[in-house]
Amino acid sequence: MGPSSSHTLGPWRAAQRFIQTLSKNDKLNYVHAVKVLLYGSLAKTGKGHGTDIAVQLGLCNDDPVTFDVNAIHSKIADIASMKKILLGGLHEVDFDPREDIEFLISESLPYHPNAMTFLADISNGVSIAETYYSIGGGFVKKEGEEENVAGLVQLPFPINNADDLLHWCIKTGLSIHELVMENENAWRPEKETRDGILNIWRVMKECIYRGCCTAGILPGGLGVKRRAADLNKRLLTGKKYSDYDSWMLAVKSGGNDFKYILDWVSCFALAVNEENASFGRVVTAPTNGAAGVIPSVLMYYILFCNGDSNDNIIHFLLTASEMGSIFKKGATISAAMGGCQAEIGVSSAMAAAALTECMGGTQKQAMMAAEIAMEHHLGMTCDPISGLVQIPCIERNTMGAIKAITASQLALLGTPDFAKVSLDGVIKTMWDTARDMDTKYKETAEGGLAVNVPLSLPEC
Repeated sequence: MGPSSSHTLGPWRAAQRFIQTLSKNDKLNYVHAVKVLLYGSLAKTGKGHGTDIAVQLGLCNDDPVTFDVNAIHSKIADIASMKKILLGGLHEVDFDPREDIEFLISESLPYHPNAMTFLADISNGVSIAETYYSIGGGFVKKEGEEENVAGLVQLPFPINNADDLLHWCIKTGLSIHELVMENENAWRPEKETRDGILNIWRVMKECIYRGCCTAGILPGGLGVKRRAADLNKRLLTGKKYSDYDSWMLAVKSGGNDFKYILDWVSCFALAVNEENASFGRVVTAPTNGAAGVIPSVLMYYILFCNGDSNDNIIHFLLTASEMGSIFKKGATISAAMGGCQAEIGVSSAMAAAALTECMGGTQKQAMMAAEIAMEHHLGMTCDPISGLVQIPCIERNTMGAIKAITASQLALLGTPDFAKVSLDGVIKTMWDTARDMDTKYKETAEGGLAVNVPLSLPEC
């Protein structure tokens, strides 16, 4: 659920984990007060990202994957008006969001800018406190928690960086997506993986279609008009459709003119991120703020490059996922840590590699495409106006998608053995750049467009 993986999904998951702790320790039914403290970037842009909404739904133990997006605002309004919350969906306590969710704008915790602490007072006078960090892409880490590796399986092809990936590709002759599938097979039967990937695509395409058919004004107070629906209507020039399949046929019937395709790629990306900005359901890929890049490039491949088959879709998403994993291990996918290069840049690199391999490129060409895409996002700041995932975030997805396609074309025409910059080299550079970047350009709404555009509204 939008609008942010690190500021909405992560805090939601952290709140769920806190509830699980209380339940596991048989304390849930004895809680008489609960409080949430938000630090750093979560405090500075939390209102615009819906962090307060997310933690309330998480404390209710609602699931962000299945919760009805249309029920969000009514449930949050009920909590605010009644000043009560149903912890874990079972135990009611007094709770006033205006008092019990604190935005500590001037305070940060050292481990990560996205920090939050949950406090519960138990009826016997005992208090329980847990601190979590939202580290990007919806992943959370509990303070003091050591990674449990005892239950991890042994992967046939362990990959931590691009050199590892290339090593296994050369040694086995397998393509990137084939290597990834072999690793996934160590976790579960292949059919489950294939079904899971196709379900991911189902959510992506439903999001695109919904976004292309929904007009209106985005929430949050900036008055940003949704554009995908108007662009969809203009591009179809009166063609009729009644569902997703007939819509796809109508889109394809328009031909393969360069401008026509370019406009559609932009439309697909706009559609997804307008849905994201409206608290709609998206696929975190690798973040919510960058959720439109991979779906729009995959839709481009399906509609305009004859990629419409389940096998092609699975290959695309397997390859993309491996690129995202390498960036996450070698750098970050958190804008609060690395700026927008960690979101749009990574998603563009993921899409570029996936498209390249699906278009017949070699493993080296796919990695070259990822490198090219990231190289031209290096240093991109995260400066959302009013802390909302709208300006410039929505348009940036269109640019990330187009750059991914361009990077793929360049790689397919190129000779990777003569490339001067490696994928691992650009990942290291991205991480170095992230650490050098001024904090005000890392999802704080304290620099860039967030302070120089008259539309900017007070955050809290």
